Amino acid sequence: MTTTGPAGPQGRVDEYAAASPHEATEGPGSGRGDDRRPGDLGARELLRWVWRQLTSMRTALVLLLLLALAAVPGSVVPQEDVDATAVSQWRADHPDLAPVYDRLGLFSVYDSPWFAAIYLLLMVSLVGCILPRTRVYWRGLRAAPPRAPQHLTRLPDHTTYTTQEDPEVVLQRAREVLRRRRFRLRPGDGEGDGDGDAVSAERGYLREAGNLLFHVSVLVVLVGFAVGSLFGYKGGAIVLVGGGFTNNPVFYDDFVPGSLFDPDVMEPFTFTVDDFDVTWLEEGPQAGTARDFVSHLTYQVAGGEEREYDLQVNQPLGIGGTEVFLIGHGYAPDLTVRDGRGEVVYDGPTIFLPEDLSFRSFGVVKAPSAQPQQIGLEGLFFPTYVQVDGDPVNVFGDARNPTISMLAYVGDLGLGEGGGQSVYSLQKDDLTRLDAPDGSMFRVDLQVGQTIELPQGAGSVTFNGVERWNRVQISRSPGKFVALAGVVLALVGLLGSLFVRPRRVWVRARRGADGTLVEVAGLDRSGGGEVATELDEVAAALRGERADGARGEEKA
Repeated sequence: MTTTGPAGPQGRVDEYAAASPHEATEGPGSGRGDDRRPGDLGARELLRWVWRQLTSMRTALVLLLLLALAAVPGSVVPQEDVDATAVSQWRADHPDLAPVYDRLGLFSVYDSPWFAAIYLLLMVSLVGCILPRTRVYWRGLRAAPPRAPQHLTRLPDHTTYTTQEDPEVVLQRAREVLRRRRFRLRPGDGEGDGDGDAVSAERGYLREAGNLLFHVSVLVVLVGFAVGSLFGYKGGAIVLVGGGFTNNPVFYDDFVPGSLFDPDVMEPFTFTVDDFDVTWLEEGPQAGTARDFVSHLTYQVAGGEEREYDLQVNQPLGIGGTEVFLIGHGYAPDLTVRDGRGEVVYDGPTIFLPEDLSFRSFGVVKAPSAQPQQIGLEGLFFPTYVQVDGDPVNVFGDARNPTISMLAYVGDLGLGEGGGQSVYSLQKDDLTRLDAPDGSMFRVDLQVGQTIELPQGAGSVTFNGVERWNRVQISRSPGKFVALAGVVLALVGLLGSLFVRPRRVWVRARRGADGTLVEVAGLDRSGGGEVATELDEVAAALRGERADGARGEEKA
């Protein structure tokens, strides 16, 4: 008689029904708390889910795409560590956008937190992808080829023939032929302790190795760039032709060291720009632009002898682990400014920055020591000046008719306010433009050797001549050979994954009424391969023939 009390089966059903919904759904021993609903993730489960999403191949590809997109602003927007003068000019030309770009880090994309976040996430994702695939590949590499299917003739690619040789002789010959063709055999096949009537073989294991090598190479390239960013440095300087440079941070116009940079690794060298040659295009749609240019240097490493080098674009000077690049050139008008007392308050070449391919250049002169008021000049330099319909135009990059045309200001230059100020921009908040006595706009229009008096007895400006300058970039990237090795590995891995085709081949020999029936079948695991051709070659070798049908050497 069945018991209906609490201790009987019905009682246990009632107790289970009276339990909480969570307990009834999950059952005892589920490990979930009483306040958990089905589908809820604990902290450990949530971390595991996030890790699986991060280390998926899809996420790695998305992060790689994001990294490529994030590098686009670094190619479009001037970068502080490449050309600080161009950044200064961009700030002056776009005063409203400059603060926004600063907050987004667009003037130093590769040092920004958001770029570093994508970079690090990609590295973690690649490591998470590579390690599991390496374990799977290692197990597959050690695994034996699969046994021969029961019906080889059902495979898409197969061939058969009949011979009077014993099955054991055919299978032994199959083992020898497949070994010569670099196939790996299943142990024991055709020898009585495996598939007694068949031989299984496989090759193409290096295809997955190529895939893994390609993924590892991406990681190596990222590590190489990271090493260069952390331990290297990059800077730029404008050097006048005839002037010199010493590899010390104080001589750089802009200097961007890595986070772990050690100043002691800087090579102690100096160089002088002895001369500078430019070849100009004389005709055609690009007439007036520079075709190529070369800077003739004399350099010396501390304690060494002086050496000469012709510095050209894409032909840097290598000194130890440091490289010196020629990345630009321009003009520096030699100006002398006197104040109202007749005292020289500014004298020397002034760097003007090119605005276009014809080398029309923009520059600023500041004379803070002028009395009774400070003097500022802002305007253009024309290497080959002409007037077209009354407007000044530059028609050639070479200095064949050098002319300056500038506006003059007096007042407070704002240099005493404590904040930084670009040497390529003029702060005009407390400045007054000088006008001609008749109230028209006054311009300092000068050619070489000319002097002009400023209105209101403010002083005078003299145009003495023109000098040339070179823009050089000096950098040290200790991880560049690591990155280069990564690129080479990527090429090797890509070639392996493209040209290595994993294939399986089976040969079965069975005694029949008319002799021994030999079945040869194959499978291309990568798809698109010419398996039939290879099967014909294997079958021909088994019959003692060449693939073209000619009779080969008979085998016993």
